[in-house]
Amino acid sequence: MTEALPRVAVVLFNLGGPDKPSSIRPFLVNLFSDPAILRVPFFVRPILARIIAWARVKPATANYAILGGKSPLLELTLEQARALEAAMPDLDVRCFTAMRYWHPFSLQVAREVQDWNPDEIVLLPLYPHFSTTTTGSSLTAWREAAARVGLIKPVSTVCCYPVDPGFVAATAAIVRRAYAEARAALDPTIPLRLLFSAHGLPESIVKHGDPYQFQIQRTVAAVCADLAIPDLDHRVCYQSRATPQKWISPSTEAEIEHAAAEKVAILVVPIAFVSEHSETLVELDVEYREVAMRQGVPAYFRAPAQNSDAGFIAALADLVRAARARGVGLHSYAGAGACPKTHRDCPHIRAGSRDRCAA
Repeated sequence: MTEALPRVAVVLFNLGGPDKPSSIRPFLVNLFSDPAILRVPFFVRPILARIIAWARVKPATANYAILGGKSPLLELTLEQARALEAAMPDLDVRCFTAMRYWHPFSLQVAREVQDWNPDEIVLLPLYPHFSTTTTGSSLTAWREAAARVGLIKPVSTVCCYPVDPGFVAATAAIVRRAYAEARAALDPTIPLRLLFSAHGLPESIVKHGDPYQFQIQRTVAAVCADLAIPDLDHRVCYQSRATPQKWISPSTEAEIEHAAAEKVAILVVPIAFVSEHSETLVELDVEYREVAMRQGVPAYFRAPAQNSDAGFIAALADLVRAARARGVGLHSYAGAGACPKTHRDCPHIRAGSRDRCAA
């Protein structure tokens, strides 16, 4: 008699996005109502969240109109889920997708996982870099949802994978192809610069100890090392500023302006995003391209996000296997922790883990 394969539920976390024009305002309200995003006193947050959502709904609606009135993020995440299931034939695995700010929310997904009745659960954020505003917030929502439905199973959690070898190799392969295509399209005398563009954060969150920016820098260094392009010209920059606070810098727009002044062509790499969505398809492909052309950048190229790239999916499958092998608990790609102790919002440092690994 053949032994049954382990029954494993893999929960993929992502931000989510509106599925129709009428969803845009409530999506924004959900986003800015999150205490991990809008760090103001709790009695102020509901009012301020609605004010910010009201101010942003018009430009957001215009952006989503370019995409047909909705975000493609859920469909792309579901494709990643199906590809990940196919990449693990050694397990009886089912992948679920839990979105943070729009359907399907964690509560609905926790009920679906409970109905499926797995032997164990692996939580896998589709945010390679840990931040309290993304992975931290999604894990909090999941724990609350699991408690509400009484979902009690062994759980292994991947907190981050900024320099996981499989993730780095898959990302570098995508960048290498895009770089070769850009270089082939350019006059050989025109320099080409890589702009690794990540979603920004308020500077205050990073100064408080959020490890996100540190992990972004480590990913970029690892990808550039894998590329092994002699004298590679590259910069790290940040996009998508959403509040009046000071955000981490340099901004992507500022780096585009620098490239224009230096007469350098640019290849933008969305380093913190693993799926196409409004911040790649609109902000990078439309808005920043217009800035580049207006400023006189010689040429503007953009590398695609990972989506369901085979190398990326294989890397996710390896992360799932490694998390299961390490057992119940919270794990980085390489063990217990991935950040120096100065990044006190790293969940391992918060938990007092002594087993550190340098990301």
